[in-house]
Amino acid sequence: MEKVMCYIPKTLNEALEIRNKEDVIVLAGGSDLMVSHKRTIGLTPKFDKSVMIIRNLPEIRKIYMDGSECHIGAACTSREIAESPLVPWHVRQAASRMGAIGLRNSATIGGNIANASPKGDTPGPLYLLDARVKIASTDGVREELVSDFIIKFRTIDLKPNEMITEVILPLSEDDFDYVFWHKVGTRKANAISKVTLSQAVKFASDGTVCDYRASATATGSKTNRSRDVENIIIGKRIAPELIEEVIAAFDGIISPRAMPEFRRESCRRSIRRFLTEAEKRRIEGCRDKVIDTYDGYYVPCAPVCRLS
Repeated sequence: MEKVMCYIPKTLNEALEIRNKEDVIVLAGGSDLMVSHKRTIGLTPKFDKSVMIIRNLPEIRKIYMDGSECHIGAACTSREIAESPLVPWHVRQAASRMGAIGLRNSATIGGNIANASPKGDTPGPLYLLDARVKIASTDGVREELVSDFIIKFRTIDLKPNEMITEVILPLSEDDFDYVFWHKVGTRKANAISKVTLSQAVKFASDGTVCDYRASATATGSKTNRSRDVENIIIGKRIAPELIEEVIAAFDGIISPRAMPEFRRESCRRSIRRFLTEAEKRRIEGCRDKVIDTYDGYYVPCAPVCRLS
């Protein structure tokens, strides 16, 4: 059998040097890689080239604030993200509902992005919040919107000598009046997404919408978000006919493959519910941000101001 090396660097610089010299598989949590390299039931995974384990690199295992931006290390697990009050609400919801408890203890946000699955849990909120991915190599550091970094199914904009080191979130629930996140699966926990939908809205003082965002996973070759769809409602007051116009436009960005009518109807219901309830709460002066919460399945803490 061909010899496969396993590298365990102690620092990020050491990892980047290895990455620059050799074509290695970068492994953090391994929840996706161990499955994709599995041969059959009962046999251990087989890697066709050397592996570099980066799980314990201190530089990419922290969550911190830099000004108003939240930085999440690429090797931070779903459990760590779900439990951190620094992380924006939408991302905590996605992290808290990702697979089973064991998987949340190992799966990392960097791996979830790099896997580039259209059913990934975290890309939806990351697209919604204009998150950036920080990428490092021996040549330097660059940043790119997550929505640009994920090109399509299983395809990312990463050079052979580069590594994802951080995810940077410039926005949070503080920037919106009402927020929404909903996952549709075969079970309430431990389920692959049939569809997830993230939404957020902010109203101007005159009652018109000044910011509205919606992103859906498992509805195409990558997470779907359309600024053209969102712009339909910007500058206008929410009304039933306007909601239906937004829904019709969002229908158009959903892939025609893989149960399209089920996914379209799920998105229709979620968009209609969120916008209708948001307008109702605005008129009533209700300050409760969260719409569509499922007690017992979401992280227990409500959105909190991270900048106070």
